[in-house]
Amino acid sequence: MSDNESLLNDVANGDKIALQRLYTVVFPKIHSFVLKNKGKQEDAEDVFQKALMQIIARYKVKGLSIESSFEAFLFTACRNLWRRELNKRKKVVTNQEVVELYNEAEDMTAATLEQEKWELFQEKLLELSENCKTLLKLFFKKTPYKDIVKQLRYNSDNVVRQRIFNCKSQLTKMITNDVRFKHLKEL
Repeated sequence: MSDNESLLNDVANGDKIALQRLYTVVFPKIHSFVLKNKGKQEDAEDVFQKALMQIIARYKVKGLSIESSFEAFLFTACRNLWRRELNKRKKVVTNQEVVELYNEAEDMTAATLEQEKWELFQEKLLELSENCKTLLKLFFKKTPYKDIVKQLRYNSDNVVRQRIFNCKSQLTKMITNDVRFKHLKEL
């Protein structure tokens, strides 16, 4: 059993030492991320707990394979949950006379689905050529085309645009051809 599998199994079974390790190692990073992104202490605690519950539920229901470190996986799940929460807050209109309904189970299901989509995207991104991975990472970081031209020594912005388009097309095709995509799309 790998370290990831062992830690995941320990956490899923409520091992206090494993949980304490996560609180010591990962929670400070989550706390810092949430505070830097319009959150409070309570928000960080909520996100951390929700992500742990989500991961444990997925592990117990259908198994879970983690390619990166468990700590990195947990941080990514927390980050995605917090971003989702921020987006949800933008859309909420508060009216004192209206009682808003909130369905925790529905929210957790949506967050889990979002995490599975992110994992599929990450997996397929890693299957691309090194050149495509580098180009798309720069593109996703919103690096200007002129900087990409200089950094990767392409001839022009047009060459970079064309190459990014081709890499995105490859990535999209790889994702849509995966059987998990069809399942995630139907949910």
